[in-house]
Amino acid sequence: MSSDLSTRSLVVAPGPQAGTLQTADGRVIRPPNGWALLPPGDAALTRRVKAAVPAWVVQEKVGRRTFSRGLWADGATVESVRRDLAAERATPEYVKKKEANAQRREREQRDYVAEFRGAVLDFLAFHPRHGAIAQRLAAAVAAHATPVGSGTVARTERIPLLDRAEAAVIAWMRHHTTAYDQMNIPRIKGKRREVRRMLAERSRAVLDAYRAGRVVDAGACPLQRALS
Repeated sequence: MSSDLSTRSLVVAPGPQAGTLQTADGRVIRPPNGWALLPPGDAALTRRVKAAVPAWVVQEKVGRRTFSRGLWADGATVESVRRDLAAERATPEYVKKKEANAQRREREQRDYVAEFRGAVLDFLAFHPRHGAIAQRLAAAVAAHATPVGSGTVARTERIPLLDRAEAAVIAWMRHHTTAYDQMNIPRIKGKRREVRRMLAERSRAVLDAYRAGRVVDAGACPLQRALS
């Protein structure tokens, strides 16, 4: 059944048995003879193989996340593209360009971390008497939320920076100042969202005390215990 699909690029999932794949419409197929699996991890190689020949992209959904399981394509083409890319990567020009790109990404990451930390401080808006706590919390949230590839809300550009900062603070407090990670939440639609909303309200109440400049008992405050 797979032979009539060998000239088409598809997105498939792992099949029910070893060596099989499943199409979006539920058909169970096998890769054509002579095809090989290119594992995920080399984006440039994957792009070039996909541009050269029809390929089947293997994706597996686990919970709400989708993971790449590689790419099936003509084996001879995969090896040819691999050799050409390896030769290109060995040239001095490529090495120099790669180093320059790495330095650029490092600068951009440092700039973004500083910008995001500033946005967190803007969202916190703590009273000056709690300025030191604000700095420590901003540093902790930024360290958790900004690493490249972390998949956190801080890494998306779909929402404004200040909204990202707010969401990151609430998420950090949910995991560090509440019992959320130990909760046994029933598998009822909307229940986890309800629990998160309740915990977010508690976190906002804690933040409001610092914004108002109230005297806070460090030993009883979940925020200060988490930061200590």
